[in-house]
Amino acid sequence: MAGEVFDPKKAEKLVDPSRQETVPVEKVLELLQLSGEEKVADLGAGNGYLTLPIAKETKDRVTAVDLQFEMLELLASRAEGEGITNIERMKSSLDALNLPDASFHRAVAAFVLHEVPDLHQTLSEVHRILMENSRLLILDWEKVDGEQGPPKAHRIASNELAEKVAEEGYDVEVGHLNNEVYYIVATK
Repeated sequence: MAGEVFDPKKAEKLVDPSRQETVPVEKVLELLQLSGEEKVADLGAGNGYLTLPIAKETKDRVTAVDLQFEMLELLASRAEGEGITNIERMKSSLDALNLPDASFHRAVAAFVLHEVPDLHQTLSEVHRILMENSRLLILDWEKVDGEQGPPKAHRIASNELAEKVAEEGYDVEVGHLNNEVYYIVATK
């Protein structure tokens, strides 16, 4: 599993408008089912492709977690440029989150779980920080040869990841945004 961490020198690629074709923000927001009052954790937030739109949809705090300080700095700059003030940044690995138990209504992990060294530990940590009746949205690359994303060898098949998520105690729904990108909606 554990692929390479995304290179911050390629960060602009993550917010390029053409990314909407692969990962439509409106669909992500629909899958998260935000009412406007949720605390949300964006795990592997990068430079904020999803963080900023999520922050615009909720009055509460959005915690952007990323392993790379450079990505969080880019996120902060973008948020400041758009006048968004409800984002808290945290530099952390996903398998040891310095966040309180049961403190989030929603979490999103977009294109990051194929990079983590210990998937079970990461999923356990995410489960720990989510409240009861919460929702985890996972987006990742299907295990196929593709034009975008990591090599096939670094990807996790949707059925394999769904099984691992279900083992953590979630109800799981799997769908596809396109041939290469799948989502898992996991309800706690």
